[in-house]
Amino acid sequence: MPYPSRFLASLFLTSGTLGALPLAAQQTPIDRKALVERHKVVNTKTDSLSSLTVGNGKFAFTTDITGLQTFPEYYQKGVPLGTESEWGWHSFPNPNNYKVEEAQREYLLNGRKIPYTVQVKTPERAKVAQDFLRANPHRLQLGNLGFVLLKKNGAKATIKDLRDIRQVLNPWTGEITSHFTLEGTPVDVVTVGHQAEDLVAVRVKSPLLKQQRLKVALRFPFPTAEWDDTGVNYTHNDQHTSTIERQKGHTATVSHKLDADQYFVGLIWNDDAAKLAAGRPHEFVLTPGKTQDTFEVSCRFTAANKTDTVPPFAAALANSQTRWAGFWSSGGAVDFSGTPDPRAAELERRIILSQYLIRTQTTGHFPPQETGLTYNSWFGKPHLEMHWWHDMHYGLWGRTDLLEESLDWYLRPEIQAGAKAIAKRQGFEGLRWQKMTDNQGKEAPSSVGAFLIWQQPHPIYMAELVYRAHKNPATLKKYQDMVFGTAEFMASYPFYEKDKDRYILGKGVIPAQERFKAEETFNPTYELVYWHWALNVAQQWRERAGLGRNPKWDEVIKKLSKLPEANGVYLAAESAPDSYTNPEYKTDHPSVFGALGMMPATGQQDAATMRRTFDLIWKDWSWDKTWGWDFPMTAMTATRLGLPDKAVDALLMKVHTNTYLPNGHNFQDDRLRIYLPGNGGLLAAIALMCAGYEGSNEATPGIPKDWKVKWEGLQKMP
Repeated sequence: MPYPSRFLASLFLTSGTLGALPLAAQQTPIDRKALVERHKVVNTKTDSLSSLTVGNGKFAFTTDITGLQTFPEYYQKGVPLGTESEWGWHSFPNPNNYKVEEAQREYLLNGRKIPYTVQVKTPERAKVAQDFLRANPHRLQLGNLGFVLLKKNGAKATIKDLRDIRQVLNPWTGEITSHFTLEGTPVDVVTVGHQAEDLVAVRVKSPLLKQQRLKVALRFPFPTAEWDDTGVNYTHNDQHTSTIERQKGHTATVSHKLDADQYFVGLIWNDDAAKLAAGRPHEFVLTPGKTQDTFEVSCRFTAANKTDTVPPFAAALANSQTRWAGFWSSGGAVDFSGTPDPRAAELERRIILSQYLIRTQTTGHFPPQETGLTYNSWFGKPHLEMHWWHDMHYGLWGRTDLLEESLDWYLRPEIQAGAKAIAKRQGFEGLRWQKMTDNQGKEAPSSVGAFLIWQQPHPIYMAELVYRAHKNPATLKKYQDMVFGTAEFMASYPFYEKDKDRYILGKGVIPAQERFKAEETFNPTYELVYWHWALNVAQQWRERAGLGRNPKWDEVIKKLSKLPEANGVYLAAESAPDSYTNPEYKTDHPSVFGALGMMPATGQQDAATMRRTFDLIWKDWSWDKTWGWDFPMTAMTATRLGLPDKAVDALLMKVHTNTYLPNGHNFQDDRLRIYLPGNGGLLAAIALMCAGYEGSNEATPGIPKDWKVKWEGLQKMP
């Protein structure tokens, strides 16, 4: 069906054609170093939302204005000073033997009883069991590494005592440089994160060192087991153990034990006269000698007691500089410097800092949590429906290797066993992917999450991106069983209505717009399109493997319900004819946009109907009650509808949940001060807006005509 299109006279004035034109016909390559470094983050005052992070995607360390975590309490209600890793998990003991079966409740859906793992209020033991299973395991705040700053009178300095503040994050090198004075005495700090080790390294230069008024302290907080954990719980001192295991020369190893879990911190410093000693409970203070005004220390966190040498500061610095330059020099880049519209510079800033934050926080071997490795949200557990928003963009930015890091989690036997068990328990086939889970794939109780289904096709989508980057038998062999298992569930889940000769999604579904009751809801628009698209892609995988199409899958594809509409617009779900008249239904995610935005044209959508739907939602939605990824999703739909001005307007809409802090984080509210799905969604939308989508021959279809953009290394979105 025809889509609105525009002919760009500036075809050769943008580098949206970099993949199609020979090098001589292209603009000069983007100066990537200049692009990145013009978006250095500069802090000149204390602000609890201004903290900065170093990390490698598997481990992250967030600093305050001093370059370490000197004042964690000051930041706990802002962007907290987290130290988290992908391996750092803990569970409190379970003496009452709570089991997941105690969180399961049967629902009568389409004529049969189906058990879901939920939260209910009664009976009391079930409620306690559900709460325990939801909170355990939880991600750990591994420790606070900060300075001990002493004033001339011997009292500890507070953050208000610091003056002449200037702190700079250079994303090109991953370095944070911090300068401040204490009672007129300067302190200069360089902080980096190692890109191959769970390690933070710091160099501090100050006359305070010789006066022994500047020390380094490592302190272990206790887990809260609450919805969030900002790493400042210093209670329950008798319920965990911290010990100096070894100290020799300028090195030491400290262990921290909580219940059945234990991890280690290796330290190395450059002053043989420095000594590590116990301070407050679960605190260890490293005091330099009196002969040097420069002190370097590296701090490595590990799950096992490693005996190899901890990389010193110089090695960590060189590693950070080299690896970050390599990251920025590879993959995609987008340059808006030729656009006079002042919003272009802000959009470019968000793009650069979002890449930095995603790379430091969520590029590991597991699906990430929504607050990355800074602080816990939902107990530190990942939500699989957010995995697409976190990491899918890597498949469009020429960094498929980073996408595969977390995609391969779905291949693990224990993860697939958990997904298979859920499907089997509910009477379905294949693999039903968890919603709220942990590194081991355990399903957490959730009265909303248990009924979500839009996470189900994500592994197919991401595997398809990998295949498009590497069209070879090895890619097919690696992912095809996962793709087929995912599709088996998708084909067995829809309910066949004999009287209408069609398959429906639901009842027993909560759409991506989490405003509908599971027992009543069926045929959500976005999920219908995603189901249709993913099953077709799974069939293509069968054909690529020489297996032929699966007849059952084809039957579901052919007879899947048509998209629900009324009054010339698409509904949120067929079961919600009041989608646009009930005020409650005009809040949360306008996920109808996902049906043509996140999704390509599949033959199900009508462009004119989607355009009318877009116009209605744009004018009459409670945008103040949305989430950070809703704006990129809106931009995607606008792009596919040929509305580039609206695409940019969506990305820069002035709504509090579309706030991007000076450090690049997408701020939501006082509970979610950072929200990385917003950052990842922005990158996905920008790739679509610049490189376009399959079937589109327009250059930069999501960029306004009067903007000039250079881009390179991006791939078309499906």
